[in-house]
Amino acid sequence: MEQKDSILHFTLSDGAVRGLIIRSTDTAREAQRVHGATAVAAAALGRVLTGTAMLAATLKEPDASVTLTVDGGGPLGKIICVGDGETVRGLVTDPAVRLPLRAGKLDVGRAVGHNGRLSVVKDLRMKTPYIGQVAMQSGEIAVDLAHYYVQSEQSPSLVSLGITASDEDVFSAGGVLLQPLPGCPPEVIDQLELRSPIFGDVANELKHETPETLLQTWFRGLTPVALESKPLAYRCHCSRRRMEKALLAMGPEELKRMIADEVDGAELVCHFCNEKYHFSTHDLIRLLNRVE
Repeated sequence: MEQKDSILHFTLSDGAVRGLIIRSTDTAREAQRVHGATAVAAAALGRVLTGTAMLAATLKEPDASVTLTVDGGGPLGKIICVGDGETVRGLVTDPAVRLPLRAGKLDVGRAVGHNGRLSVVKDLRMKTPYIGQVAMQSGEIAVDLAHYYVQSEQSPSLVSLGITASDEDVFSAGGVLLQPLPGCPPEVIDQLELRSPIFGDVANELKHETPETLLQTWFRGLTPVALESKPLAYRCHCSRRRMEKALLAMGPEELKRMIADEVDGAELVCHFCNEKYHFSTHDLIRLLNRVE
């Protein structure tokens, strides 16, 4: 049976550890297709999308969302991803970047850079969103995200993110999150650290096994309990109505300038999915009448 992308929630050692195993192959593949990304750009974007899915998976408020921005100063530029629990979307400033392999692997760390910041904005549908920022550590994303969990959420975490890709396709992608809870026995933490090297190959493991199978294989002897599995997909929520709101937000003077241009109307492009929305001069006049 063909696997589908999913987020598996589980616990270990009678609830002493909570965790996630994420399969994000189709999600990363769709992101590469939308943006025409090279292998290294697809790998970086796929890791950040998977990390965003991790962050969003723990949101409990209805309609809450999280935005993860990685700006390491590397040639890829900024990577911005948004997630709401079961869907993610993202963009990278320069998806055409190419770099030599490093030790036979895609050099994501160099492409992303580590002289910058990783920021997380959680929109919990309250007056003020939660904002957390940390300095980049490596550009490999997993280490940077683990650093964020410790520094901003005071939650020591083991994070692994992996993706295998070429310039034409994403072959496999996924991630693992492990978070020992307060009171977790030291011997359990020792076991997680001993087993952590096997999580580093999560992308290749997910080529052949389901998250549910890996849960039982990786954590045998630690009482693994699968709680629930939720679907994951790359999906943009843009619409003509949202684009109208963006035009209205520009204000009447900008709308007047656009109307005065000799071209027929304006075309807005969604940066997450490249969908184009055309607004004729008549449409712009109608919007102007709404704000004046």
